[in-house]
Amino acid sequence: MEEEKEKIQNRVVVVDDAVELKCSYMQKFRLYETRSNFYMIGRDKSRTSWRVLKIDRLDPTELNITEDLTVYSEIECCDLLRRIHEGNKSIGGLKFVTTCYGIIGFVKFLEPYYMLLITKRRKIGTICGHTIYGIAKSEMVPIPHPTVRSKMAYSKDENRYKKLLCSVDLTKDFFFSYSYNVMFSLQRNLTDHNTTGQSLYETLFVWNEFLTRGVRNNLQNASWTVALVYGFFKQVKLSISGRDFHLTIIARRSRHYAGTRYLKRGVNEKGRVANDVETEQIVFADARDGSPMKISSVVQIRGSIPLFWSQEASPLNIKPDIILSKKDNTFEATRLHFENLVKRYGNPIIILNLIKTHEKKPRETILRAEFANAVRSINKNMKGENRLRFLHWDLHRHSRRKATNVLTQLGKVAAYALKLTGVFYCSLTPNLTPEGLFQYSFTGNKNSIGNSLTKQASMDKDVDREAEVNNCYYSGDENKEYSVRPEMLQAGVLRTNCIDCLDRTNVAQYAYGLTALGRQLQVLEFSESPYIDLDNSLAKELMAVYESMGDTLAFQYGGSAAHNKIFSERRGQWKAATQSQEFLRTLQRYYNNTYADGDKQKAINM
Repeated sequence: MEEEKEKIQNRVVVVDDAVELKCSYMQKFRLYETRSNFYMIGRDKSRTSWRVLKIDRLDPTELNITEDLTVYSEIECCDLLRRIHEGNKSIGGLKFVTTCYGIIGFVKFLEPYYMLLITKRRKIGTICGHTIYGIAKSEMVPIPHPTVRSKMAYSKDENRYKKLLCSVDLTKDFFFSYSYNVMFSLQRNLTDHNTTGQSLYETLFVWNEFLTRGVRNNLQNASWTVALVYGFFKQVKLSISGRDFHLTIIARRSRHYAGTRYLKRGVNEKGRVANDVETEQIVFADARDGSPMKISSVVQIRGSIPLFWSQEASPLNIKPDIILSKKDNTFEATRLHFENLVKRYGNPIIILNLIKTHEKKPRETILRAEFANAVRSINKNMKGENRLRFLHWDLHRHSRRKATNVLTQLGKVAAYALKLTGVFYCSLTPNLTPEGLFQYSFTGNKNSIGNSLTKQASMDKDVDREAEVNNCYYSGDENKEYSVRPEMLQAGVLRTNCIDCLDRTNVAQYAYGLTALGRQLQVLEFSESPYIDLDNSLAKELMAVYESMGDTLAFQYGGSAAHNKIFSERRGQWKAATQSQEFLRTLQRYYNNTYADGDKQKAINM
């Protein structure tokens, strides 16, 4: 912990809205071609540094890339292009191909290599002055010149693979940044100095790691490529008591054991689970007149039940049986999964299991019992805060009551989890550098962070009785546990699951997000109380963002928008309209799972 404090004290990550921190990174490129080579020209934002990448086009099967280590001025770069054109005039000269904003990667199917480029981008938000982009348009460019390609390059199999990869729509739900490590949480960006450059691509939330591996290894840098994160990004401007603040919700989907609903379930031998998504909620206000910028974030996760289980989609059965495998009687894969979570987030790990408690025909209850057995087995060798905290709560049964009651009860679980983990908060002060850039650094002494950590509650045994949910939180003592502090770190994480980790899970994640928002606004000194009422306009605006996130994640994994019955009832939507909407979404999900997910899974695998 002391080492982590030192890291935070020396970290510089935030910049003024008008000027970004890093000027040396390239973010705009122009692609040119001759008969024998492609030339990629990259420049920085200030147009002071120009670089050249040469890609050979005469080898029909291999990728040969050379980086010119010279840093050119604009005039020098133009002169270089002129000389290349003059030298190739006899075979057509130098021709402009396209403007682009980064290389997604290179891929080879049967013979030729292709280069995947971002040809249009769109700004979707900023984090501390760092711009976050979505992809508006992408292009796949074959590398070998047409004169050296064989018949294989035009074969049916080659075209089938190309079509399969192109079926992944990169303009939907992929995002990136040149200057901010958007694959990491804000807290990790401030505390982790060791993961930089190429190692950023090896993390679990970068989806084009394989596509960029060859060029990164060849050049020994990641200057020409962008790291794509897949999931959800939404930033909105809200206000409380006349004061504006920015709310950002980021969902990062893991590239490991990725796929569609019935084709990827449970856990694999390495402890990776299906539908593994990290959700981060960032709250900050714009700094004014050189005053400190205050920012807070909180992370929660969702993921399939970490056991070996499956379901087989069938045209004859809209609800396939759950098949529980007994291949891992010692729960080794489950143990690996939770060890991985501890490495990512620290202790404690709090599990909120929302699946059914009672069924006429056992389906979900089979997994409920086995999951509890797995946690008990793991906890036998754990002590204190290292033990898994396990909460069962049958959301389906409780949702038959008023939606307000469900969200209120889930709010109690959220408050309990937040007392254990805390939220991340820091204050950043601008300092004018000789270069004229506004950089930000932490204020306060080196011990303030450690002293400000929310106290960790200890539990001697795992919680596995539903009744105990009601004892997680008591209204009236909010201010005792969550006073405003100089700096705070989140330690541990809440992990929520149902069967699909879509519909019920999203409701629970909203409840957690709402409770966390109250805490965040309190530590940012926007509010004296950490509690936000469900009827507050902020609760409604936050619900809209989480509903949008839930629909996006549900389309990615399940093939339809999320079932939002509780949200619809909360908004006062007509019951018949809600039932009709839920029925149509069930049919859409059923059709995609049965008939379309096979090709979708192949495209994701590729």
